[in-house]
Amino acid sequence: MLAGHFTTALIANQKFPKASLLYFLIISQLQDFLWFVFHYLGLEPTNPSDAFDASLINMSVDMVYSHDLLPLLVWLIIGFTLGKLLFKSTQIGLVSMALVLIHFVLDFFSGHIHHVFGAETMELGFGLYASNPYLAIAIEALFSTAAIWYFFREEAKKGMIRTTKNKIAIISVFAYGIVFMLLIATHSFRELFNLPVFDLGFNTNIPTLIFTYGAMLYCLNYFLPKFTLDKK
Repeated sequence: MLAGHFTTALIANQKFPKASLLYFLIISQLQDFLWFVFHYLGLEPTNPSDAFDASLINMSVDMVYSHDLLPLLVWLIIGFTLGKLLFKSTQIGLVSMALVLIHFVLDFFSGHIHHVFGAETMELGFGLYASNPYLAIAIEALFSTAAIWYFFREEAKKGMIRTTKNKIAIISVFAYGIVFMLLIATHSFRELFNLPVFDLGFNTNIPTLIFTYGAMLYCLNYFLPKFTLDKK
């Protein structure tokens, strides 16, 4: 998942405002950010290397250290430790663990295939990105829609008022994530637009993904705090 993970951060921040929104956004995507790091360390090489050649069904990566089950136990401990130390709250530590665990569960239903620890061990998840990417995207779209609806409903109950423009901006961030995946579900941009092979220096796969994640994180952190309280 891409957009779906970020929605869990919104709800966590709504329920536990003692922590920062930016923190919850980052921790909700902890495994994916680790994937980027491990890619550059040569531990989780991701192909194809050219972003214009990439699609959901042809992206190849064994996320053994960032996403497999045994390393997940380490990331859960790290999530708890970060939440507790940064915000001096056991509760925030437990919520951080929950977000890391939910990331794994959501990927189980809509994401790349993961394993217990390594490609030779038992597979965990449906691996729909490779076998049925449109179903994977549909699952993510439904989950994201339900989570955003719940988020806005709970805000309204608390008297938190947002302009229509602000709501559209927030929804658009998640819609972008869904549309982006729809476009590259089964065909790469090079196939879709008949692009020639060229190297601009920035059209590599992981940097493009990092930019996408970073842009979504920035926009959500910018738009979400912009609300007013009903003084009635």
